[in-house]
Amino acid sequence: MSPTPTTPIRWPAEAIREVVAPVLHGFTVEVLPSIDSSNTELMRRFRAASAAGAGAPEAVLLVAEQQSAGRGRMGRSWQSSAGDSLTFSLGMPLQPADWSGLSLAVGISIAESLEPAPQGGQPRIRLKWPNDLWLTDAQGERKLAGILVETASWGELRYVVIGVGLNVRPLALAEPAASAMPPAALRDLLPGVDVAQALQLLAAPLVQAVQAFGLFGFAPFQARFAARDALAGRAVHLSDGTEGVAHGVGENGALLVHTAAGMQAISSSEVSVRPVGQAVPARPC
Repeated sequence: MSPTPTTPIRWPAEAIREVVAPVLHGFTVEVLPSIDSSNTELMRRFRAASAAGAGAPEAVLLVAEQQSAGRGRMGRSWQSSAGDSLTFSLGMPLQPADWSGLSLAVGISIAESLEPAPQGGQPRIRLKWPNDLWLTDAQGERKLAGILVETASWGELRYVVIGVGLNVRPLALAEPAASAMPPAALRDLLPGVDVAQALQLLAAPLVQAVQAFGLFGFAPFQARFAARDALAGRAVHLSDGTEGVAHGVGENGALLVHTAAGMQAISSSEVSVRPVGQAVPARPC
């Protein structure tokens, strides 16, 4: 039965901890009924620990049943209602040689966990550079999930906080904007799934993917991203006004765009990319 506001969600916190803890020292899972933002909370904890001279907190998966001030990329807000969306943040020490492409590696892990064997070899979950997951079906392309990666430093120690917002149940928008991309829901792909089941699918593989990124960078993920690249071969419009055709990503995760001035590698986190003629996606999660 799907969770309702009066039915407690049975989170698989201990089952996830038992799988992850042997490979990630000190790993814990926390669930909060309501918070402003799971990413903000983990960054607060990092700053408090640093100020106290304790270094970074241990690795933690913080799940928020509901967020009042969830954040997306470039300061956009994420709406989150209990049972409708899965919102969580993974915080852990990480020391990659190059941080480029981490959000793509996270997206790959999530997509492959939710759709491990695409029917006919054509995935329905696709990755829109740099941090969105789209669901492609008879209704077109719709945003399924978003990712927000933040890092902090304390001396030589680096700590990463990875926020994920995933629409699980269909969202009822009171007044959807005519120009906005409508949101998708995981139940469009996996009927009957709930937020707790979605978390159990995602959590352990995500930790493994982040650890692999820390050791090897983005290069091993490049081909897997290409298999789900939503922009490859399509005309795109950059936020600075530049237009061109997307040609996949490089070994460092930079978006390759062929423009009138030649091939450009786009790596700035402040660059918004969307197919020409398509509205900017809504930010429901």
